[in-house]
Amino acid sequence: MEYILNLLNKVKWDKRLKEKDFSVVYNDRIEDKYKEIPYTNIKRIEGTFIVIDVLGEETQIPIHRIRGVKKQGKVIWKR
Repeated sequence: MEYILNLLNKVKWDKRLKEKDFSVVYNDRIEDKYKEIPYTNIKRIEGTFIVIDVLGEETQIPIHRIRGVKKQGKVIWKR
């Protein structure tokens, strides 16, 4: 879990990287399927959760449900 936190923070703070180039794939337990969201939907990281904006409302996703990270459509990390 530490690696994915480091990766998400690197995208946020490394000025050489563009957030718009990244997306996150996570397991949505309510709909029982994988969903992909743009990294720009992540509002913040709080402990072991990412907080995303979904249609103007905040939703928390546990880090352990993140299954992959893509850069420009290509998988750069997966669980």
